[in-house]
Amino acid sequence: MEMDEKFMREALREAHAAQAAGEIPIGAVVVWKGRIIGRGHNQTERLRDTTAHAEMIAVTAATEAMGGKYLTDCTLYVTVEPCPMCAGALAWSQISRIVYGAPDQRRGYSLFTPSLLHPRTEAVGGVLQEECAALMLDFFKNKR
Repeated sequence: MEMDEKFMREALREAHAAQAAGEIPIGAVVVWKGRIIGRGHNQTERLRDTTAHAEMIAVTAATEAMGGKYLTDCTLYVTVEPCPMCAGALAWSQISRIVYGAPDQRRGYSLFTPSLLHPRTEAVGGVLQEECAALMLDFFKNKR
C-alpha cells in the first residue's frame, strides 16, 4: 500500500500539471521494477486530440522505454478510473496491474461487463481517492 500511495502521488503531480495547462486534471505513471518508465497527463486540448488521455500518453512513453508493445510486469497508476478507450489500450498492452484513485461513475471501464481489461490484469481502486476526487471536483466547479 505504501508503494501504491508513493506512485499515486507521482500521478497526482501529473494531474496538477494538466490542471495548470487548463486540461482535465488526470495524471498517470507506469512503473516497472520500482521505477517510473512512463508519465502522462491529459493533453486533449493542447493536442486537439480526443485520444490524448493521461493513460494513453503514459503507455506510449512506457512502451518506448521497454522497447516493445507489451507492459507485462508493469503497473499503471492513474488518478481516475480509466475510460473504456484507455481500458482497451491497457488490455492490448497486457499491463499486469492498474491502480486508480477516484472511480468514474459515468464513464469508467468498470461499468462494462464483461471487463474490458486483460483477464490477467489486477485492478485496485481507491488509492488516495479523496485527493484524486477533490482535484476533479474543484476543476469542474471552477469551470462552471
